[in-house]
Amino acid sequence: MNPTQSFVSNTASAIVESGSTLAASEVARQTGEAPSKPGIAKATSELISQMAHRDFSEVGQYATTHLAPAMLSAAIGLFVIFIGYMVAKYLMRVVSQPVCRRVDETLGKFVGKMVFYLIMLGVVGAVLSVLGAPLGGLAAMLAAAGFAIGLAFQGTLSNFASGVLMLVFRPFKVGDFVTAASVSGRVNEIDLFTTTLDTPDNRRIIVPNSSIAGGTIENMTHHKHRRVEVLVGVDYGADLQITRAALQRAIDNLAEHMIPGEGRGGAVVLAGLGDSAVQWKVRLWVAAKEYWPLNELLIAEVKTQLDAAGVSIPFPQMDVHVKSTSESILTGSTTPISGGAPVATRIRPTRRAADRLAG
Repeated sequence: MNPTQSFVSNTASAIVESGSTLAASEVARQTGEAPSKPGIAKATSELISQMAHRDFSEVGQYATTHLAPAMLSAAIGLFVIFIGYMVAKYLMRVVSQPVCRRVDETLGKFVGKMVFYLIMLGVVGAVLSVLGAPLGGLAAMLAAAGFAIGLAFQGTLSNFASGVLMLVFRPFKVGDFVTAASVSGRVNEIDLFTTTLDTPDNRRIIVPNSSIAGGTIENMTHHKHRRVEVLVGVDYGADLQITRAALQRAIDNLAEHMIPGEGRGGAVVLAGLGDSAVQWKVRLWVAAKEYWPLNELLIAEVKTQLDAAGVSIPFPQMDVHVKSTSESILTGSTTPISGGAPVATRIRPTRRAADRLAG
């Protein structure tokens, strides 16, 4: 192809492209739509391709046409997310406080956290949608990764499921003193994954919810009343009536703390005959919050009244009888064996030191 033909071909192509561009602009003008421009992803790819060929002429246009609007949109999106965060925190308090006051503190915290997470999820999804993020593809990717995440975090998901069940069925609430997963303490917080307990010696223990839900839970403060029971053993020689009267006086001295009513009050029970003592049980119903102080007071009263009545409390002891046999050994006498004939005791003479050295 000669230069004249090449020039004519290039000019014709330019005219066609120009005509196509003008036609597209005319159509956009007639329909009221602005001419479309390439997205930031395509523009970034084209710029990188040009920069790879040492062509930096489009950097300024890219910064003003694509980068600056994208950064402005991102800043606006972050600001909207921040506002949504503040609104979510406010609505969480507004929703949770009435539930905490009127229903239960644990349920109120759970409802408040659910409201917070739902609002934040909606705000972030709306911002990403406005910015043009492919939410459909993101959802498909999350669904595909869900199976792998479930296998990797099966322990965490088990804690989450146990936490939801505990918040729904409420075997205990914040402030209860419980024994769960071999840990005793007062419940400080019930979260979706863990439960926080404060022990009597002021230690904080965080227990996974699956360990609590999968074992036995003992709630010591669920009921308003508890029974203090003191087990005591007295000497076999003590009179039963005197002992019962002394133990009853111990109960009477704490009558101001006793809870009256059917199945309540106090009682002295003859529990059994032990190996070395007669077993008694002293029972007293008290308020649950006063259990430990009154348990100590009742033990002290039992000891005081038994001492005043002259009733002794035996303690385990062993009598050892030693029979001396040195005299019979020296005289060469026989030692009788129970159930058999007497056996003569042989005395082995003592060897001299010289004999031992010679040997």
